[in-house]
Amino acid sequence: MKTIYYTLLILVFLCFSCTKENQSNLMLLDAKIPTDTPLIFRKGIISTNNYEFAITFTPEMDELYFTRRKPGENNTIYSMQLVDDKWSSPKPAFFTATEGWDFEPHINPKGDKLYFGSTRPLNDTLKLSGLHQWYSKKESKGWSTPIPLEKPFVDKSIIMYLTSTEEGNLYFTTGEKGDAPEDWVIYNSIQEDCQYKSIDRMGKEINAKGKWIAHSYIAPDESYMIYDFKSDSGYGESDLYISFNKNGAWTKPYNLGPKINTDQTEMAASVSPDGKYLFFHRGDDTEGNIYWVEFKPIKEKIKEDVGNR
Repeated sequence: MKTIYYTLLILVFLCFSCTKENQSNLMLLDAKIPTDTPLIFRKGIISTNNYEFAITFTPEMDELYFTRRKPGENNTIYSMQLVDDKWSSPKPAFFTATEGWDFEPHINPKGDKLYFGSTRPLNDTLKLSGLHQWYSKKESKGWSTPIPLEKPFVDKSIIMYLTSTEEGNLYFTTGEKGDAPEDWVIYNSIQEDCQYKSIDRMGKEINAKGKWIAHSYIAPDESYMIYDFKSDSGYGESDLYISFNKNGAWTKPYNLGPKINTDQTEMAASVSPDGKYLFFHRGDDTEGNIYWVEFKPIKEKIKEDVGNR
């Protein structure tokens, strides 16, 4: 009898442990977990009556950063931390610019670098105008004071929405001198011997026919990319698309479909570090929120459709 009792006790303990392990830290922030229909992410706390977009998480999902723009104000990056199983209230990030503004944060897959775009002066003497990429390093006492990305990145007057891979390769939006904003496209920079030697425009498979090609989220293993652009074959304004990396060659972009894309603007996608949820912005020119949806079924369905073509 005691053997049966202890067996049952062990089973209950194991079930409890598995349940607790499977609980994402995101559930402590928003109990309304989405499935195949996107939901507004943490309405009233993260997604408000302002304009929110571009969210990123540490690998442990115990710290997050996102962009908020209040009416009549500039973009500001906000941060939240999980302490003792409770998320803090959103506050302007520690690196908030005193001159210029910041937006579109990204924490790399290793969790040791935090990138963001900023119009702040590059330094006290080099006050070049433009939108450059800055980064902080994760140290034992927290994040370091941010510094700008070095050459060849500082040579570009505009680099926005940078995301990175496990190998340290960088993907972002930029353009050539004289390009209009709607003609900017996706570029990347491959890390070689711990250095970035060039900035290269991605091929026509990624930079397909369309306007406002931007906001490339690259998978940590570089197996897929999600980005947005406006196309005559889309659902309205900018839509989210996915392209797959097949043995080093990128497929054409595939629309994520009518459950994700609407007649509004969908943009600035990212995927939670555990790969479970897709986050993106949906809104108009003045107001918009961050949405989230279960990602794996969407990705696998499109991969299946691609394989059958």
